Amino acid sequence: MASELDTALTSVLDRLTAPGAPLETVPFERFGRTLPMLKNAPPSLAHYFAFFCAQHGDTPFLVDGPVRMSFAEVYGAARTVAGGLVAGHGVQRGDRVGIAARNSINWIIAYMGTLMAGGCATLLNGWWSGEELAGGIELAECTLVLADAQRAARLNGLSHPGKVIVFEHDGGWQQGLAPLLANGGGADTPLPELTGDDLATILYTSGSTGQSKGAWSDHRGVVQGTMNYAAQTLMVATHLTDKGEMPTAQPCTLVNVPLFHVTGEVPLFLQSFAIGRKLVLMPKWDAEEAMRLIEAEKVTYFVGVPLMSFEIATHPNRDKYDLTSCVSYAAGGAPRPVDHVTRIREALPHAFPLLGYGLTETNGVGCGNFNENYLAKPGSTGTASKPLVEIGILDDDGRELAAGQIGEVSIRSIANFLGYWNNPKATAEAIMPDGYFRTGDLGYLDEDGYLFIVDRKKDIIIRGGENISCIEVEQAIYAHPDIAEASVFGVPDEKFGELPTGVYLVKEGRNLSEDDLRAFLQAHIAPFKVPVRLWQEHETLPRLGTEKVDKRALRARYQPVWENEQKSRA
Repeated sequence: MASELDTALTSVLDRLTAPGAPLETVPFERFGRTLPMLKNAPPSLAHYFAFFCAQHGDTPFLVDGPVRMSFAEVYGAARTVAGGLVAGHGVQRGDRVGIAARNSINWIIAYMGTLMAGGCATLLNGWWSGEELAGGIELAECTLVLADAQRAARLNGLSHPGKVIVFEHDGGWQQGLAPLLANGGGADTPLPELTGDDLATILYTSGSTGQSKGAWSDHRGVVQGTMNYAAQTLMVATHLTDKGEMPTAQPCTLVNVPLFHVTGEVPLFLQSFAIGRKLVLMPKWDAEEAMRLIEAEKVTYFVGVPLMSFEIATHPNRDKYDLTSCVSYAAGGAPRPVDHVTRIREALPHAFPLLGYGLTETNGVGCGNFNENYLAKPGSTGTASKPLVEIGILDDDGRELAAGQIGEVSIRSIANFLGYWNNPKATAEAIMPDGYFRTGDLGYLDEDGYLFIVDRKKDIIIRGGENISCIEVEQAIYAHPDIAEASVFGVPDEKFGELPTGVYLVKEGRNLSEDDLRAFLQAHIAPFKVPVRLWQEHETLPRLGTEKVDKRALRARYQPVWENEQKSRA
């Protein structure tokens, strides 16, 4: 039975999507089907930036330490950088431009400038090792790479096709991004006229097959996904206005998740243009610094991986800070334990916990569960995000299953990615002929349309919101000349959700300690992927009837060992 809030929001949505209303939709042909598209959305991200930066003008937009910039100032800087990329570096429509850096105002300006110049913003994972960065650059065939000094140093001596331009984070953008302007070009340089069909972004996703894949989207998909988030925000704002409860303060949020992830890029960063939201950047996560900034900047909305809001709710110094401005604590990127929902609500009674579910391949859109609905169904990721998203539960043959039946969670909307770059096989396996993207998660829809995730079909560990492919880590272990067999699996962790662990068997006559194997892995894969514990086996690993390693049996054997080790250290 629909909740009172669901009924109210459905009524609001009907008003907002009516002909002539702000969220009116029109049909668009994609994936061989007619899908809804927001009629009033800008045609490209370049148009999107121009429209909303002009609309919000001198309103504060970005705060990065002592540096503060308005919407108009950020747009002016990005327009100058775009001209520099076109005239000074020869960027043309569709050229892949890698961005490898930590969060900062200059990351944002470089991202905007790349898109306005017609380039494809290729978001390289800033936590990758040098080998992984070079692999991502090569996969996307980047002609140019905009990197900060730390990531550029990792690339030294490695082969890849991109020309690396190093920029700085601290200080004003004119100084930090000067290398992008050194060869000429600027605010007066003519820029290409972009359409929704132009290539916009490539984001990397760790799949069950090992090496990261590059999910590419056109401008239409990214803009529509962003505007679908804004539509949800407008829907809630209209509901609060109807009740006389709409806040009057400028929306404000912390940026404490990486901008190279879809959660940071789309719902957090890009949506902020449409809703006039101020972004306060945190270079590194720290719960107490987050609380200080919530009080100082009057943050109204918090989003991060589940452990972040949980750390605030359970922090011993929580009562030293005025957190009453922040009324929403959203989580995404990983499952949130059910008991966290009530603990957050009890610790922060003025606020509601929220949960979102989306993927890199869907440009972040999918489901949302919030406020009273989340408290009523804390195990659910919520209902499909209207007006664009459809959720289907599919069997192995691609047929939709009825409510209550468990199958593969699949998402269809105009915001979905269009494929994996230079990987038609993976694209065909992921995108069904009818446009559904198969997520690799198993779940079901209840009678009210609420999605419940019950398991993962893919061999993936989610550590604090960061996907880790077990196969990729296993391949890195097998690269060691002394390894005969290996298997990697996740174990539960209250803080991170899951942690990678594994077992290994060395070749006959060889010796290899856990510390030496971990040191080997740290030289080849990102630190967050390196197993926190590696147990050495002395017999052949258990096998299934298919001769695959029985990962479930190994996890069942070693999870209690891990838990006992943690208790003994406590």
